[in-house]
Amino acid sequence: METKDIAQKIAAAANDKKAKDILLLNMEGLSPVTDFYVICSAGNSTLVKAIADNIEDELAKQNLNFKSKEGYREGRWVLLDYCDCVVHIFLDEDREFYNLERLWSEAPQIKYE
Repeated sequence: METKDIAQKIAAAANDKKAKDILLLNMEGLSPVTDFYVICSAGNSTLVKAIADNIEDELAKQNLNFKSKEGYREGRWVLLDYCDCVVHIFLDEDREFYNLERLWSEAPQIKYE
């Protein structure tokens, strides 16, 4: 499966749980860490966790398991590392504060509709 397809599956799983402002950043050639960042947000920590859980469940159905998961207990900023795709699920105010889109502004952006 192509990395972009994995990023799209992640975005679809996030969308299923009402994630907001889903954005895919193509990091190929920009980062030695990953090929895609998938960034989204939610209004409360319960929803942040539900989005993370759904992504994990949906990708496991495709035999894709994350390498690491960070921030789940607090539910403010959950990071799921799928190696070639890294997922960032933020509370709205934390996403605005950290503004990864600005940090990686040179990365081509794909807004998930």
